[in-house]
Amino acid sequence: MSDYVLTCCSTSDLSHEYFKERNIGVTYFTFELGGTEYPDDMGRTIPPKELFRRMLEGEDTKTSQVSVGQYTEFFEPYLKEGKDVLHIAFSSGLSGSCNSARLAAEDLSAKYPDRKLYVVDSLAASTGHGLVVDAAADLRDEGKSIDEVRDWVEANRNKAHHWFFSTDLTFYIRGGRVSKTAGAIGTVLGICPLLNVNDEGKLIAREKVRGKKKVIKRIVEVMEQRAQGGLDYTGKVFISNSDCYEDARAVADLIEEKFTKMNGKVQIYDIGATIGSHTGPGTVALFFWGDEREH
Repeated sequence: MSDYVLTCCSTSDLSHEYFKERNIGVTYFTFELGGTEYPDDMGRTIPPKELFRRMLEGEDTKTSQVSVGQYTEFFEPYLKEGKDVLHIAFSSGLSGSCNSARLAAEDLSAKYPDRKLYVVDSLAASTGHGLVVDAAADLRDEGKSIDEVRDWVEANRNKAHHWFFSTDLTFYIRGGRVSKTAGAIGTVLGICPLLNVNDEGKLIAREKVRGKKKVIKRIVEVMEQRAQGGLDYTGKVFISNSDCYEDARAVADLIEEKFTKMNGKVQIYDIGATIGSHTGPGTVALFFWGDEREH
């Protein structure tokens, strides 16, 4: 057994069962739906279908990052037990929560000088964040030390590729990520924007693809171009989706057909409430290990 604890944020969009099986601690972001606050707890309190239905019916959503105090309350019990902690945080390019975690770690390190408490910026989001956490858990289970795992994550986090598209621009427009004019034209023309996360952990629009079938084909072409080893890729592949499982499955089927050496089958998860509050329904996100992400 390792002498340290691996933890992450709920924005890694893996399942509750996954975290339990892999012995990974999770701190929950929170969100408001219709004026009531809920934990982003992998859909156990508010299932994804209910979240997106209520969003489409007009209920407002608002997300909240984890505060310094909440991180302190989350980390301290582990330190009291005599455990070191490696926390892999949600991208600093999308939230201030990583900085909050670091501030909490500074305070607690002074209180527990004999313990190690590392906070690593994943520069990742949704199940791309999860892909980084999964790799860290594999290294931990192989017997790597907390310092070795931290160093590996910092050296390799920008090789975790995030590519995603949306077939519904409603909430991208509402959140200001797509202008009303561009959104209206895109909706009429059936444009499905292809985006990714850059080397600073920020969302970047990369291409405009017309039609769902074309964007599904295109996102797999990008994986062919960017994955480690190309079609000989041997790593894991994760996909997350916001209430559009059939589209996610179509991407997964195409990947499993082309990448015959990959590690197991494509794992498909739900986009959680924190990310989903900004994307709305209709988003498919693909995650794999590739070359260094560009700016």
